[in-house]
Amino acid sequence: MEEQSVVGKRLLGLGGARIGTVDAAFADYLLVRTAGLLPVDLYVPRPDVAEGDGTLLVDCSPREAYE
Repeated sequence: MEEQSVVGKRLLGLGGARIGTVDAAFADYLLVRTAGLLPVDLYVPRPDVAEGDGTLLVDCSPREAYE
């Protein structure tokens, strides 16, 4: 997964629930901005992320990701 190729992609959790959009990619983690009135920045470890059909996937719910 190349750093520039993931910026702007959606991050989806269990059941296809949208978690957010990748704002930046670093060697060990992705910076993900959530949607909503008060956006939150999430730092998602790269080993936890898999690539899907034009999106990125993690094995957790949006609520688990925020925690």
